[in-house]
Amino acid sequence: MLRLRVKEVAQEKGISMHQLSLRAQVSYYIVRWIFHDPYRTVNTDTLNRIAEALGVPVTDIIEDVPKWQAEEERKRLKSLPEDS
Repeated sequence: MLRLRVKEVAQEKGISMHQLSLRAQVSYYIVRWIFHDPYRTVNTDTLNRIAEALGVPVTDIIEDVPKWQAEEERKRLKSLPEDS
């Protein structure tokens, strides 16, 4: 299952959700949505814009994880407060 590493890469580079949305010219709400659920479907244009804004190849913001791991992480993410 594909997992987006946008939040991790942005944090490594010290880029906030707001800064990323401005740099990538992507809605803040889409960036926030990706940060909170890295398993959501995103179109390739959005991925390209985000990767470019982060200064990394698209392959750096996508990883393949086993389905069981994705299911466990999604359960954990749903139980966290919205600001996490």
